[in-house]
Amino acid sequence: MLFKELSFIERIAAAKDAGFDAVEVLFPYDEPRHEIAKALKLRNLPLILINTPPPNWTGGERGFAAIPGGEDRFRHDFKRAMRYAGALKSNFIHIMSGAAEGPAARSTFVANLRWAAAHAPQQQLTIEPINTVDMPGYFLNDFDMALDILSEVAAPNLGLQFDAYHAHKIIGNMLATWDKCRDHTVHIQVSDPEGRHEPSSRIIDYPAFFAHLDAEGYRGYVSGEYHPRGRTEDGLDWIR
Repeated sequence: MLFKELSFIERIAAAKDAGFDAVEVLFPYDEPRHEIAKALKLRNLPLILINTPPPNWTGGERGFAAIPGGEDRFRHDFKRAMRYAGALKSNFIHIMSGAAEGPAARSTFVANLRWAAAHAPQQQLTIEPINTVDMPGYFLNDFDMALDILSEVAAPNLGLQFDAYHAHKIIGNMLATWDKCRDHTVHIQVSDPEGRHEPSSRIIDYPAFFAHLDAEGYRGYVSGEYHPRGRTEDGLDWIR
C-alpha cells in the first residue's frame, strides 16, 4: 500500500531507504518469487507477511476460507501460497475468510484453519477481523469471534493479526480491544480511521498505544498499512 508511485520491486529498496526494518505485502503473486527474493536479500529486508487467497486473484473474492464448498480451492491455493512464503521466508501467512455468514461458514473456516495449521506446522498463520464497511459481507468481522475461533482451532502456529484501524471501525474503543486481544496477537497493523491514511490525526492516540506496547514488552512488528496522502516519504513523521 506504500510507495505506489514505484514498481513493486522498487518499493523494497524505497522501504529500506526510508528506514523500515521489514516489509509486508498483501499479494506478491504477480511477481516471480526469485525476483522478490533477490530484492529482499539485496536490501537485507525480511518479509513479514503475505495474504491468501491468490496467486490466481485478479480482483475476485478477498478470501474464501469460510465459504462452504470451497475447501478444495482453498487447499489448492494455500499450497501455492506456501511456495511463495517458503521462497520469500515470510514470517506469516494471513488467511482471509472471504464473504460468508452463518454456522456452515464458521464450521468451514474452522476446518480449513485446522487443515492449514496441520499441513504447514512450521509456518505461522494469522486471521484478522475486517470491518464490513470496507469489505461488505466479510465473515470474520468481530474480534470476539476471532478469539473464539482461535480457541476452537487451538493450533500453536495460528494467531491474531490485530489491525488497529479495523478495531476502531468495528468496536470504537481500540485500546480496550487491544487489552482483550494482546495475548493472542502476533502482528499489528496501524492507520488513521479517517481515510485510512497515515496514523497521525490522533483520532486514535497512537503515541499512547505505542508506549503501551513498549511497556508490555511487545516484541512483534508494527506495520504501517495505509494509503499515503501524498508521497510515502513525505508522510513518515508519524513513526518518530
